[in-house]
Amino acid sequence: MSSIPKSHNSTQTPHSGYHWDGSDRRFFEGWYYRVTLPNCGQTFAFMYSIEDPIGGKPYSGGAAQILGPDDEYLWRTFPDVQGFWANSSKLELGHWGKTDLRTQPTLLLPDEFDSRIKEGYQATATLNQGIIHNPATGYCRWEYEIKPVYGWGNKGELQQSTAGLLSSLPIFEPGWQILMAHGLASGWIDWNGKRYEFTDAPAYGEKNWGGAFPKKWFWVNCNCFEGEPDLALTAGGGRRGVLWWMESVAMIGVHYQGKFYEFVPWNSQVSWQIQPWGRWQMQATNSEYEVTVTGTTDLPGTPLRAPTEEGLIFACKDTMQGEVKLELRSRYSNQSIITAYSSICGLETGGNPWDTTWYSS
Repeated sequence: MSSIPKSHNSTQTPHSGYHWDGSDRRFFEGWYYRVTLPNCGQTFAFMYSIEDPIGGKPYSGGAAQILGPDDEYLWRTFPDVQGFWANSSKLELGHWGKTDLRTQPTLLLPDEFDSRIKEGYQATATLNQGIIHNPATGYCRWEYEIKPVYGWGNKGELQQSTAGLLSSLPIFEPGWQILMAHGLASGWIDWNGKRYEFTDAPAYGEKNWGGAFPKKWFWVNCNCFEGEPDLALTAGGGRRGVLWWMESVAMIGVHYQGKFYEFVPWNSQVSWQIQPWGRWQMQATNSEYEVTVTGTTDLPGTPLRAPTEEGLIFACKDTMQGEVKLELRSRYSNQSIITAYSSICGLETGGNPWDTTWYSS
């Protein structure tokens, strides 16, 4: 791959660009790229983050984390904020760690990145590439192209903010945006010497940003359902700060056959029963449709780091090998539109306290 694939503006969502305004207020931005390999039942999730990019603060710095095969974990910090770069108008970012280049960090052609960057990553709407080593746990190298299929909205229409109109204002923190509910990835990932090659594998992307941090959250995500190649589910919720109070919010988004089914607090009743770990149950109803989502796992989950008020620390738990059942019905005809199942679903709980089941409606 010698050139960088062109992005498709029809799927570019709001908030694709980098949000930092150059000030010294507490700030983080995080990006999440995932590719699922149905042939072997494995998933790779790449998490990139930057905190207090002005530099010189207790938590200033960047990191790359990977949740790999069988939920194995690899991570590397990039303490030098000067090695980080991002585009404020579209989805492009990267962090150079070890390199002999003395130039200002920027997007490189994949071949040049491969030969000049010994540790680091770069990512756009259509490319994800990098290499990280952890002397204790191993290494990963990756390079794949992405063809976006769904952003966040109906196919071919203007794409939406995940958190609605208010997400453009710093009233809600952190902000959250699904960048690509579904796409197709082609390329390779080398995980500790085992090379995974793939063509048109299901891919996904999201991000979050802000100066405040969610207190507690949950997340269910899958775009690799049995017998349904054109189906993507993203659901989640949390307690977050709104001006001077805390509120609990949740949403369910389904993309299917070109259409976007959105269940959010301003157009639907959304309720949930989330165990501290093991079971995620959500229901939502709006004027036209109703949806139920049930995620389950017997696996212990893998602790991941997340940006918090105390910096990047273990604050959540994930598996990429959860089970999920999704049912979407029409309220007019009472007919089922989709009944779908997957055994390679992403499931997460984060923050605290998680000592009991979280019920909310």
